[in-house]
Amino acid sequence: MARTTFSLADCEVIGFDLDHTLCRYHLVESAQLIYESFAQYMVKEKGYDEELLNVAPESWDFCFKGLVLDMEDGNFLKLAKDGTVLRASHGTKHMSPEEILETYGRKEWKHFKTMSGMASRSAKYYAYDNYFDLPAALLCARIIDGLNKHSPGKKCEFWKDMVAAIQYNYKTSAFKENCGTYFPEVKRNPEKYIQCCSDSVKKWLRRLKDSGKILLLITSSHSDYCRLLCEHIIGDDFADLFDIVITNALKPGFFSQTPNQRPFRTLENDEEQEALLALDKPGWYSQGNSTHLYELLKKMTGKLEPKVVYFGDSMHSDIFPAYHYSNWETVLILEELNGDPGLMPSETACEPLEKKGKYEGHHPKALHSISKQWGSFFMDTILGKDGAEEILVNTWSCKCVSAYSTITIPSIEAIADLPLDYQFTRFSSSSSITAGYYPKPPRSLLSSGEMVATK
Repeated sequence: MARTTFSLADCEVIGFDLDHTLCRYHLVESAQLIYESFAQYMVKEKGYDEELLNVAPESWDFCFKGLVLDMEDGNFLKLAKDGTVLRASHGTKHMSPEEILETYGRKEWKHFKTMSGMASRSAKYYAYDNYFDLPAALLCARIIDGLNKHSPGKKCEFWKDMVAAIQYNYKTSAFKENCGTYFPEVKRNPEKYIQCCSDSVKKWLRRLKDSGKILLLITSSHSDYCRLLCEHIIGDDFADLFDIVITNALKPGFFSQTPNQRPFRTLENDEEQEALLALDKPGWYSQGNSTHLYELLKKMTGKLEPKVVYFGDSMHSDIFPAYHYSNWETVLILEELNGDPGLMPSETACEPLEKKGKYEGHHPKALHSISKQWGSFFMDTILGKDGAEEILVNTWSCKCVSAYSTITIPSIEAIADLPLDYQFTRFSSSSSITAGYYPKPPRSLLSSGEMVATK
């Protein structure tokens, strides 16, 4: 019989992603900085229109977790759980239901089967599933707008320039070299972009450690940026909390690649050293793979199959690969639970004060709040056949949440005051679609009840 509950007390190993998981950002400020880091490069190095540098506050409504860019036609898509297109835009321009029907019909989007395997990125589409991605979605959409205006009919070929912008700003040496726009600015003013962990989260981490749990930190950020973040959010003694720290993990490859494709490397002054044939002791490492890590965890726990849970915010990089390749329990951090329409104020009490109303009016919206253009992260409506009444359907993003995460929470802070043996209701094939959300299911799913279409 399928298990219906999950408890941290049953796990010997507790692992964490860093960015947007253990380390939460001030989303408005960080989104503006990320956007600027890409836009500056595209304008100055690649000759794109300078108007890209100016962003109207209302433009941020476009940013929506779960969008897919169809690179072949420059369309952004919101997909239903069965792969049909719920909403779409060409660049930032909203496509009408008639235009969507003409372009995509009522059938499964052509790349849906490939994308739903999530094993790799593609040259034909890109899925935006985390807060580092979203500002780039807005920039790409505005670039497509510009191409339509100035070069109508020109095929969208900007993606290679976007990749160059990402590599320039976020390459592993960028932090040390003070290169690009992003790292120099965060180094100058970390408190503007990074939220310190609350005392409750720090105490919770210490409780986990004191109860005998092995704590892991696995991040794709390079070691120097990881250190800056951790010292800021936890303190100079952060390394004492973690038995193993893995930086530049290059997820999802950390989970999917074989050990000889992605060996662990030691670090010296933040420079990667020789490849290791195996991992034989706790410490701080770079790159690596989950297979060698698990062998070490067996030795450390004295168990043949130690139970691991991994907290992360990215479905593509954290949750799906940890679940699919490593068979780990997974906890998805999904701030959209706080932004779901209809949530009562008492249910968002764990949300930091600076997000409550500070960005109303002329300020950009917080990225986890509802998008007027895209609607709910969790569900949407479609017209029935032959113009019949609208029916409710789950989004593809919502389906992934229940398929690949054990439980889903808005932040670690939401569970930090619970006893370690608290029994969460897990997502399972036998349970309700809302079962694994804590502390409350999304209001949009609740309001639809079990009437959500299951076809």
